[in-house]
Amino acid sequence: MSHTAQSAPDEQPLLSMGFLLRTTAVIAVLAVLTVAISIGGRWFGRHISLAGNTDSTAEIALTIGRDTVKLPENAIRFPSQRHDGAAERVDLYLAWPEMRGYGKDNHLRFDDVAQSSGLIFLQLAQSTMSRDMSGRLEPIYSHLIEGAAETFRAGLTLHRLRADAGYGDEVLLTAPVPGGPDYVVRCILPSAPDKAASGDCQRDIKVGKDLSVLYRFSSNHLDDWGHIDAAIRTFVQDRLMNRSATGP
Repeated sequence: MSHTAQSAPDEQPLLSMGFLLRTTAVIAVLAVLTVAISIGGRWFGRHISLAGNTDSTAEIALTIGRDTVKLPENAIRFPSQRHDGAAERVDLYLAWPEMRGYGKDNHLRFDDVAQSSGLIFLQLAQSTMSRDMSGRLEPIYSHLIEGAAETFRAGLTLHRLRADAGYGDEVLLTAPVPGGPDYVVRCILPSAPDKAASGDCQRDIKVGKDLSVLYRFSSNHLDDWGHIDAAIRTFVQDRLMNRSATGP
């Protein structure tokens, strides 16, 4: 065998043209994937952080029973309820005391469970009872109270409910309201302020023609009970399209 024939294999290029083309193609694909992952990661990360929230303030018109109300999208809690038309109910959440929905400047109160006590939760539905919670004090709750009334705080009086009344650990808090029925709210009071839940107090009011507004808030805000009640009534009344037919 000649010297030329023996050296030919040693003279082949270390990297063939085919290998270089395949390597270049792989690098290009990886580059495209890197860009896609970067863009997709930002999109996915934003949607994970929103967790169903939206900062859109576009108005949604909902007809609930005999009332029609316009609400900003960022105040509507569930994406499935953010559409115009008839609805059985709508669930809202609002930052207190601003009475605003989700936004870039207050998103932690909506995203972080530890800060959710700064929210008020509302449910608007057609009224199924002739009386709201204040109206039920005398005909219903007064018959379920046991023991002596106790002075609470912020002008509130605490009443304990019978064990067989079906309200579990809830207590009834009342306060006189000048020119109107007594304020009434049911709460599960925590053993310490730092153990308060985001919705351990519950009250319902009537607004509009036939709208029941059930709202929940943290017992940490009981000192503001009057302001909260007035703010919720105003928030809903101001957004009723038929508000001219409502009372003051």
